[in-house]
Amino acid sequence: MTSAVLPAEPDAAASESGTRRSLAPAVVCAAYLAVAVLLTWRLWANPSTATVAGNPPDHAQFAWFLRYEATAITHGRLPALVTTAMNAPRGISMMWNTTVLLPGILLTPVTVLAGPQVSLNLLLTLGFAGSAASMYYVLRRYRASLPAAVIGGAVYGFSPALTHSAMGHYQLQFAVLPPLIVDAVLRLCLGSSRPVRAGIWLGVLVAAQIFVGEEMLFEAGLTALLLVAALALSRPKAVSALLRPAALGLATAVAVTAVLAGWGLWSQFTGSLTQHGTAFYVDFYKNPVAGFVTPDAQQLLHTGSSAAAAARYPGLAPEYHGYLGIPLIVVLIFIAVAFWRSLPVRAAAVATAALLLLSVGGHPLLSVAANPLAQHAGGLLLPWGLLEHVPVVSAGLADRLSIVADGAAAAMLAFGIDLAMQWLRRPAPRRSGTAIVPAATGTAMPAATRAAIEPAATGTAALRPSRAAMLVAAVTAVAVLPLVPRPLAAAPAVPLPAGWSTTLGALRLPAGARVLVVPVPTAVLDDALRWQADGGRQVSLIGGYFEGPDSTGRAFIDGQGFPDLAWYLNYLWLGRSWTAPAPPRPSPQDVADTLGYWQPQAVVADAGARPALAQYLETMLGRPTIRYGSMLGWRLAAPRSGS
Repeated sequence: MTSAVLPAEPDAAASESGTRRSLAPAVVCAAYLAVAVLLTWRLWANPSTATVAGNPPDHAQFAWFLRYEATAITHGRLPALVTTAMNAPRGISMMWNTTVLLPGILLTPVTVLAGPQVSLNLLLTLGFAGSAASMYYVLRRYRASLPAAVIGGAVYGFSPALTHSAMGHYQLQFAVLPPLIVDAVLRLCLGSSRPVRAGIWLGVLVAAQIFVGEEMLFEAGLTALLLVAALALSRPKAVSALLRPAALGLATAVAVTAVLAGWGLWSQFTGSLTQHGTAFYVDFYKNPVAGFVTPDAQQLLHTGSSAAAAARYPGLAPEYHGYLGIPLIVVLIFIAVAFWRSLPVRAAAVATAALLLLSVGGHPLLSVAANPLAQHAGGLLLPWGLLEHVPVVSAGLADRLSIVADGAAAAMLAFGIDLAMQWLRRPAPRRSGTAIVPAATGTAMPAATRAAIEPAATGTAALRPSRAAMLVAAVTAVAVLPLVPRPLAAAPAVPLPAGWSTTLGALRLPAGARVLVVPVPTAVLDDALRWQADGGRQVSLIGGYFEGPDSTGRAFIDGQGFPDLAWYLNYLWLGRSWTAPAPPRPSPQDVADTLGYWQPQAVVADAGARPALAQYLETMLGRPTIRYGSMLGWRLAAPRSGS
């Protein structure tokens, strides 16, 4: 990600035919898209009902977010950043939740015409192909050869970190912008001749990423910082000449970001539902050391014992991001040692090592199945332990740094492929005039700057080009084959219960009416979010699955939590599927107080096959306004109390 990898000859890029240069990006992107479709084909077999297997609550939550955003756009407005459409009457902050606002807005036509699940499946497919394509683009800008850039893009775009993020973490899996953000930062810090223009581009990218997922923006910024630091320490004499244009460009980027995303950040950090801290156990979600070399069942090459070991990871499959495989680790170490004098390799190696170290968390775990919480009382403190309590940063999870670490490793591999080819083919050391300036800029750096930071190549006894290519290709194949994923497993989304749409329609509720749906949506039972997302009715749900502040402002899943009545209704709905101790039956006064706080305008319950639930609701609310299919519905003029 940092610089030009020396081509076989200084003018190799220029020697490519115009047709090849113009067609290559399109062909490569089409190939990435084909691989992405192959990876997601089980979803496209039933696109409106199939989700990635595992983590169904998160899939339903994202479906709700996309429906909410599409509803706003179809009514001629942007989605409100604080809304009571979920968790009425208190509401939620869209900025503190992983709402993929920008993709949701852009996918509005698909959501309206085909449903939110089709939009989610499309987002996944484009996330894989687009992430690979953006890395390919960046590597080509920094003079990686076509084959090396193709491999680097694939390693990043279809990495284990992204295939596991596909299990319900759409804001992470759509990792298209981070390589472009890192590239934009490097353009400024390497002496762009148009710093204002480069700063505008960086500001646009940062603002867009804010509305895709802020955690990935932090990771991209951290990666860029590590790369810039490695470059500056390697060529300190070049720094002074680059400070002024870099400062001007970064200031421009900040101004553009403020214009484009300032309204969202203002709502997030000064609004009524601002929060602090993390909603997760500190230092829980992190990469165990064994996880780097233990493939799970998602990898094409795995064993029964390795899959069983990976399945015991306490963070569960969606957070199993660390796998790289022994062959790739060995190759990366060889590249770092053999080509350390190459500035691109050095910077990428430093970034890769630092990001992987941070991904291990504050206290290291050796075993995949070890309990992370058992390490908090003592033991070795790693760098992430110094960051995990920093405001805003603490909201991120250490294991997710594997996404950008895989990007740095992909760049390192691409540069290493090209340098290995030169090393095998050149009979003697040779210094190239290829500068660190990106190929696409069309401008040259000042001579003093170029001389200070351009890499050098070394050589050995020459091999015939065909033999050198075969050797490098064989080693590369051995390194990357363990990363090849299996097609994503699919599972059916929670279906609409019989009578859902008819019941809501018969109640004749105004748009935005506050509705209590049973089961009451929570983080562990959010079927109602899926029903509303698929049914498309514009109502405000009581309860939900979200991240929000408690009474002190600290972040928690489900915010302040839900009254006892919500848990008792869910207990009756689940019946024998309820695994926790039975909650106490709320007293008549508790029911009255809860309904007085919620003030529902309607109650809709999937209670047709649940006589205990139906009896309790009729005791509490009286005879239902409508019975249809499995649904019971009550239209309420005012809060009702009951026993």
